[in-house]
Amino acid sequence: MAIEIVVGLPSLSRGPLLDRARAMQVPVLVSANAFSRWQCRQGWREWCGWRTGTLANAHGLLSVDLDSAGFVLAVKERGIPWTIDDYITLAGSFPFRRFASLDLCCEAEIAQDRDEVLDRIARTIQLNRACHARAIDAGIAHAFMPVLQGRRPEDYLRSWDGIAHLVRPGQVVGVGSLCRRHVGGPDGLVAVIDRLDRTLPPEVRLHGFGVKGTALSLPAGFGDRIASIDSQAYGIAARREAHAAGRSKTGQMVAAHMARWTARQYERADRAVPAQGILELDVPDPSPSDRWERALADARREIRDLIADGEIGHDQITAGWIAEWAADMLDP
Repeated sequence: MAIEIVVGLPSLSRGPLLDRARAMQVPVLVSANAFSRWQCRQGWREWCGWRTGTLANAHGLLSVDLDSAGFVLAVKERGIPWTIDDYITLAGSFPFRRFASLDLCCEAEIAQDRDEVLDRIARTIQLNRACHARAIDAGIAHAFMPVLQGRRPEDYLRSWDGIAHLVRPGQVVGVGSLCRRHVGGPDGLVAVIDRLDRTLPPEVRLHGFGVKGTALSLPAGFGDRIASIDSQAYGIAARREAHAAGRSKTGQMVAAHMARWTARQYERADRAVPAQGILELDVPDPSPSDRWERALADARREIRDLIADGEIGHDQITAGWIAEWAADMLDP
């Protein structure tokens, strides 16, 4: 069974990007934060509800999935600003194909030590259970997608053990904290999926949040375990193209990148190779302790991914550009 490529959209606002997604007839994923309303009170931002009018623009799309926006919220808002009931209200306001559970991501930028990783896994289990219960009450449990979290492969098994009773046969389960993860190595993306594949019941399929395009040529050894992946990486490439050209990013430019990116992902999935022997490749260097050095390392990694994707040429890269990229990543 082929891996489904789900295109991440920043919003459902009218424009070239939404038009292209509709014309391409690809499944799309939108973050809950795309529907948030914010107000600035007493010098800081406060969440004040949903703005769901743009959901009317979803007509003609193949399908729409809802993500809980965990990493973005963790970075910008230091937590989830809405309640479980608020989130279920949003999930029930539109016939989403799937809506992900609220969860707490475990990337190194967020969870600073082992205790915090384990705390966030425990809280994610609780959020899954609470979201599932509210979804049953709201009559939308059929669209609920549980989410696993962790840092190490065994963490995801701990997460699974806490929510396994919620999962029905054939249901798709989300796997979080993958978007900034190396492909190989003992804690890499392949190691995580491999451990889950060897442990979970055969009928359970996985969705990888933010999986790198370069990983799509690897999962043939997992058979039908991976149902789908999503990414919004094409937006980074469009932004960098505009920056390099010294002009503003346009909707048409982003839409063109999205179309090329999606086509490449399907090509990669068709060229998938067995995962055996890959687990020890691409072992990450120890993460620098200095925040600026980490940003530089992350910037270089993203640039390498774009070069591998064919989005930018190696000769375009300068030390100054890497520094600007890292500075952008540090912006709140």
